[in-house]
Amino acid sequence: MADYIQIHPKNPQPRFIARAADVLREGGVIVYPTDSSYALGCRIGEKSALDRIRMIRRVDDKHHFTLVCRDLSEIATYARVDNAAYRLLKSLTPGPYTFIVQATKQVPRRLLHPKRRAIGIRVPDTPIVRDLLAELNQPILSTTLILPGDEHPLEDMYEIRDHMDHCADLIIDGGSCGILPTTVLDMTTDPPVVLRHGRGDTTLFET
Repeated sequence: MADYIQIHPKNPQPRFIARAADVLREGGVIVYPTDSSYALGCRIGEKSALDRIRMIRRVDDKHHFTLVCRDLSEIATYARVDNAAYRLLKSLTPGPYTFIVQATKQVPRRLLHPKRRAIGIRVPDTPIVRDLLAELNQPILSTTLILPGDEHPLEDMYEIRDHMDHCADLIIDGGSCGILPTTVLDMTTDPPVVLRHGRGDTTLFET
């Protein structure tokens, strides 16, 4: 059975944040709240945890995972961005956006788009994720908590616990965070292209 903890959405308890980080370091899978929806996460390089997430979502090795980062300096370790792209990322982070960018060699090949060295990255605007990333000191490999056949992510904590109790190692209850996905921007093109309209404003990219 998964451990379950309630973390205050605005003032996360440090002892619970440390506990969640330990679960990730030990190769575990967590359910955690973001600024768009609940997500599944594990540590980069944990192949068995990644395989478990794929099994939960019932997706194959072509499914796009996202690196959830704490700030732009961390993004620079895993993504290649020019000055114009950097300025755009700076204006939109933290926030409910996922950016498709060219990956550096720090990103394991199995996480990349099968036809190009691209990866999704994001910086959520939520204290729980910010503190967890600071404690872990590296990004979280993540994907939306949406079950096979469903149109929307799980949001009700009773349903999350019911479905994830035997799949995840830790469930973080951070209150309601919605079911609208992130806006996805492809930064590998010039100008950037909106691949998915979500919670993030796309006014800047509409002509």
